[in-house]
Amino acid sequence: MTAENTADIPVAPAFAGVPWEPGAAKPDPILVATGVRRSFGGLTAVDVDHLEVQRGQITALIGPNGAGKTTFFNLLTNFDTPDVGTRTFEGRELSRVAAHRVANLGMVRTFQLTKSLSKMTVIDNMLLGATGQSGERMWRSFLPFTWRRQEAEITARAEALLERFKLSHMRDEFAGTLSGGQRKLLEMARALMVEPNMVMLDEPMAGVNPALKQSLLDHVKGLRDEGMTVLFVEHDMDMVQEISDWVVVMAEGRIIAEGPPASIGQNQAVVDAYLGAHHDAALDLGED
Repeated sequence: MTAENTADIPVAPAFAGVPWEPGAAKPDPILVATGVRRSFGGLTAVDVDHLEVQRGQITALIGPNGAGKTTFFNLLTNFDTPDVGTRTFEGRELSRVAAHRVANLGMVRTFQLTKSLSKMTVIDNMLLGATGQSGERMWRSFLPFTWRRQEAEITARAEALLERFKLSHMRDEFAGTLSGGQRKLLEMARALMVEPNMVMLDEPMAGVNPALKQSLLDHVKGLRDEGMTVLFVEHDMDMVQEISDWVVVMAEGRIIAEGPPASIGQNQAVVDAYLGAHHDAALDLGED
């Protein structure tokens, strides 16, 4: 399926002319994965020939349960190591970069199960997300005048983010007292303390009540509006259709389709992956 024969489907300007096929080259990729494979015993969980993620856009990674999405996420962020393959971020090869240093390079992630430190306050969770803090060095810890100004700036940034994510009223509460949706907001806000170029969200809508869902959607779109790149794994197809500029579909560890959101339900490979081979009707992703 290519843009030339489906002119009736809207395409984000950044993807104009990009083929709607697995491994399609993008005009300005920020993240590139090539030949990435990961096996567990006799099971090949991920077998991705090529993927490019376009800078400054929202890309959704979807697929049936067990497709390998979260495992692929872990491989991209070095929370797991591929058997073979290369991953580059901003042109830098990531193979020998520790997971926490990947974040320092400007690519941060959240988790399907939130990782807030429940026995620390909300503001302390935020401060923990900031990098390059001078006061963390042993010798400087005895010289407060060398880090107090930076600490004040970091605290001000954390409080501004809490205000933006409507968590300022929980500033001094333990993170463990937050609801599931509030923890999602806290994790996203804490990720922004790194001042990243790319944010990776693993099922940001999982366990979120409807009251907070729209707030999360608006925040994700806000990241793009500020120039950040977003790659997210999601089963909520309403969210995928509403906010994504491009969709990548995985099945059995492979990328089987790429394209704008409106095109994916009409792709026969996607229909087969979700509903089984020889199913002729287009897939209504909103019915999930």
